[in-house]
Amino acid sequence: MFILAFMVLITGGSLLLFAVRGHRVRSRVNNALWSRESLLLGNNVLLMAAMLVVLLGTLLPLVHKQLGLGSISVGEPFFNTMFTWLMVPFALLLGVGPLVRWGRDRPRNIRTLLLTALVSTLVLSVLLPWLLEDKIIAMTAVGMAMACWIAVLAVAEAVQRVSRGTKTSLSYWGMVAAHLGLAVTITGIAFSQNYSVERDVRMRAGDSVTIHDYRFTFREVRDITGPNYRGGVALIGVTRHGEPEAVLHAEKRLYNTSRMVMTEAAIDGGLTRDLYAALGEELDNGAWAVRLYYKPFV
Repeated sequence: MFILAFMVLITGGSLLLFAVRGHRVRSRVNNALWSRESLLLGNNVLLMAAMLVVLLGTLLPLVHKQLGLGSISVGEPFFNTMFTWLMVPFALLLGVGPLVRWGRDRPRNIRTLLLTALVSTLVLSVLLPWLLEDKIIAMTAVGMAMACWIAVLAVAEAVQRVSRGTKTSLSYWGMVAAHLGLAVTITGIAFSQNYSVERDVRMRAGDSVTIHDYRFTFREVRDITGPNYRGGVALIGVTRHGEPEAVLHAEKRLYNTSRMVMTEAAIDGGLTRDLYAALGEELDNGAWAVRLYYKPFV
């Protein structure tokens, strides 16, 4: 309740100050609808809406409980759905923004570039998931369309500037790097969200499980002793199409002082995927509970 009261005080005070003094603010600038200022304003509105979605989903359960209306929870589907569809127009405006002039511009000046980028985006958004994961999921295609649109336009505009000999500053290249970084982030989210695989399995020495072309073979569990703990480490071999990929060492530790049992997950990281293995409880007949993950583009 203290946090809510503090936020109301700070936010309410700011809005009250703006309401009292806002009428004194005057702006004589007349920007056209098709201008960089308008596109930046549109993106700011979308970012504010995204912030309100997160704020609403976070605070609503607290407010609901404080009002005596019972406990509710706002889960991952709410945030994923609302945030995703706010980011689609955001990515659209973000890609176009640097191409438009300040103050006033005409859409026909960049029409050819936009059409080329649109065709490239549509092709890549379908082709890349198919080549990398052998199947296409609709939401992955949407995410890849956003990422490709931003990346293609950022690179195309930079190439145009360089080819024309236009003077560019370090701040401009910083903007290009930021846009490409966002495209990479969206790509990682799209693939990881839709192609990740998690399996809880029962394994003993010699057992194998296949997850997304990766074959995990449980070899053995060895006793280990550390400086302040003792426990066991499971050796899990990983192959892909018969070729060795990695050997995962998943540990289960019992710390001497606290008597606390901790799981140390084994991770094999790669450029396009990460493999995880976590050792669970020991079962009967020498079997163990094992949790395996395949995470693309994390």
